[in-house]
Amino acid sequence: MLTLAAVVLLVDQLTKFWAVSALSTGESITAIPTLIRFRLLYNAGAAFSIGSGATWVFTLATAGAVVGILRAARRLTSRGWALVLGTLLGGTMSHLGDRLFREPGFARGHVVDFIDYGPFVGNVADIALVCGCAALALLCLRGVPLAKTPGEEPSPDVSTALSDST
Repeated sequence: MLTLAAVVLLVDQLTKFWAVSALSTGESITAIPTLIRFRLLYNAGAAFSIGSGATWVFTLATAGAVVGILRAARRLTSRGWALVLGTLLGGTMSHLGDRLFREPGFARGHVVDFIDYGPFVGNVADIALVCGCAALALLCLRGVPLAKTPGEEPSPDVSTALSDST
């Protein structure tokens, strides 16, 4: 789980580094005609720039999400949940890093968005978060339990997925 989170975090931050260094604000580069363009934006808010005046609220919510994911990870019962939480943790930690350390200042930083899908512009962390949430919904619909009951050991197929989270 932690390895997957680190990969998502690293890929997101590296692609943001590329976008900031290769794109100028307002510039647009077509990646896949009629589907995806690269266009640099700095997002102070949430999805669709909602709440851009309350960046500190998103910083607190994101920090809370990281803590919640880490607490939930201690009780995982399946490889599927380990993958879901790893994906969500990586995307959330990357956004938290942007909020904490990017301009205009600590806990008020703007998230770097650069993948333009038409109706919205996002980043790799956004893709990870959307995929993680979709997988989370599937696990819930299938009735796959997140937490083990007290005294219950994790199933054998989970031992390798969880080995890097301890």
